[in-house]
Amino acid sequence: MASEGVLPMAIAQRVRQHMQAASWIRGMFEEGIQLKQQYGADNVYDFSLGNPVLEPPPQFYEALHQLVTHPRPGMHRYMPNVGYPETRAAIATQLARETGMLFTANHIVMVVGAAGGLNVVLKTLLDPGDEVMIFAPYFVEYHFYVENHQGVSKVVPTDAQFNLDLEAIAQALSPRTKMLLINAPNNPSGVVYPAATIQALGVLLRQKQAEFGTQIYLVSDEPYKKLLYDGMVYPEVYPHYINSIAVTSHAKDLALPGERIGYIATHPGCPDVEELQDGFSFANRTLGFVNAPALMQHVVTQLQGVTIDMRQYERKRDLLCTNLAAMGYQFVKPQGGFYLFPRSPMADDVAFVKALVQRRILTVPGSGFGTPGYFRIAYCVEDRTIENALEGFRAVAKEYGLS
Repeated sequence: MASEGVLPMAIAQRVRQHMQAASWIRGMFEEGIQLKQQYGADNVYDFSLGNPVLEPPPQFYEALHQLVTHPRPGMHRYMPNVGYPETRAAIATQLARETGMLFTANHIVMVVGAAGGLNVVLKTLLDPGDEVMIFAPYFVEYHFYVENHQGVSKVVPTDAQFNLDLEAIAQALSPRTKMLLINAPNNPSGVVYPAATIQALGVLLRQKQAEFGTQIYLVSDEPYKKLLYDGMVYPEVYPHYINSIAVTSHAKDLALPGERIGYIATHPGCPDVEELQDGFSFANRTLGFVNAPALMQHVVTQLQGVTIDMRQYERKRDLLCTNLAAMGYQFVKPQGGFYLFPRSPMADDVAFVKALVQRRILTVPGSGFGTPGYFRIAYCVEDRTIENALEGFRAVAKEYGLS
């Protein structure tokens, strides 16, 4: 019973604690809103949120216009929880083309973005106390997704180049490990794990499955998969491990983050693929998503193989990296995505991010991604934002003794 005159908290204590822990990115974004009101939007350089500045490609508007002007009967009604058969078939055909594997519609589930898809996978796979291995630096929401479904996050550091550390993974694997959750190109580092590393990881996981007598799933979070630089070919997980599941969205490759459209693709050879599909369908429904947005399913059916012009992001990356390197900032050059993760010139990355705020530059401390001593720059912004922020980056670099 609450004490007299003291009202009970309106929200759960656990949620309140999580809100405080997860406040970095949104906190910086909201601080940016205040600064823009004070100084004007053109005088604030907001690199806090991975909100793509590019517009969708012309094919998106053509497909949408065709649907709106020539509506099909029943196109806004319910469909199977896993999505329209024709949409799943189109995605399977594209995946077969990209991977050389025999994907069909029966290996695909349409979901409400990659975040929705990850929650569907976690709800389907996890029993209370099951461990999900995640790798620092990691997307900040992973912890909360795992706890949503009574799992336990087990954080494993990456190496100095932000690549997977197989020795550390081997030591961290246990009979409670149900899933490894990888993300490449990585948010926040922009690193793509090499195919040789994925191959070695597959060997390790097969050994551990045999040793523990358990099933371990490799879940690849791939919303940045098509955002690659320097002619890189994406290192698929499927050839290297049969218990692999990819979760992705069209938020980044088609610049549709607000449309919340994505899919889950399970390895065609996975021995439990039918049961997994049934579980994903059930979880999609009972988590309250029910199904992915109908209109967007119709649209992306026609857009498999279409991607935004990556040359624009590559130009932004090179503009930022060339100038920051000349100022003395240290970083691993991104291989994909649209994030840069430099080392903070002082141990307290939060204090350094606050120093950048004094120059009206908004970034996010690496502590929010499980990697103190770094900070994240989301360069999916207009070129002029990067260009106009360089003077502030240079001034802070001099202030902290970078050469």
